[in-house]
Amino acid sequence: MQLGVPATPRQSLFGGFPLSFLAESDAASPEWREAFIATCLERDVPRLGIRVSATTLGRFWQMLAHAHGQIWNASTIAASLGVSPPTVRHYLGILQDSFLLRQLQPFHADLRKRCVKSQKVYVRDSGLLHGLLGLGSLDDLLGHPVAGPSWEGWVIEQIIAAAPQSWKPWFYRTGAGAEIDLILEQPGKRRLLAFDVSLAGAPRLPKGFLLALEDVKPAEAFHGIREMDRPTGRAIAEPSTRNVRSQTAIFCSSPART
Repeated sequence: MQLGVPATPRQSLFGGFPLSFLAESDAASPEWREAFIATCLERDVPRLGIRVSATTLGRFWQMLAHAHGQIWNASTIAASLGVSPPTVRHYLGILQDSFLLRQLQPFHADLRKRCVKSQKVYVRDSGLLHGLLGLGSLDDLLGHPVAGPSWEGWVIEQIIAAAPQSWKPWFYRTGAGAEIDLILEQPGKRRLLAFDVSLAGAPRLPKGFLLALEDVKPAEAFHGIREMDRPTGRAIAEPSTRNVRSQTAIFCSSPART
């Protein structure tokens, strides 16, 4: 599996839709995405036979953008919208079935651990995420709390797209603070790959990631960082995770060579 992830600030800022990424100017891209969002809500969803107010569904989508990469809480969002939890779960299903959202399910490595049981929700295209939040430039993004989750979600989408379709994506989090942003599971063989994603580099690997590796015991683990506009990365083989084999870096300015 090729895990090289080429990236540019424009690609992660404007997303993967060709007419957004290849727009003639930085001003044209947000305009296209704004029109795309309106078209989805006002025309595409009703054409599927779904009768939901475009205004209400738009507010829901925007709420999810603010909670991008966070644990799904139907009750909180339902209270904000003034509807029931089953209704917001219906809205969530609409956007997921339209390939606009991703629900990342929790991985349970050990039934004795107090693991998070709810899924995490991501806006799949980073350009649409930034459009929903009104973030038009890299400076706007880096000054917003969603900057880290945005980068995390973008990397997760690239890795899942590069992996064989049969591999299952998960995340892992416990009440004790152990966390893995993405786990890929090879079906049948129970072979796991673990990924940690950071917007800025740190001198040491996150403690929560190291704790989670002891729980999950993946075959390989990777830690990727992005410093300013240049993504970098490294595979890890820490003394406390001897089962982890060293591999080529996964986040680089050009595809990794093996």
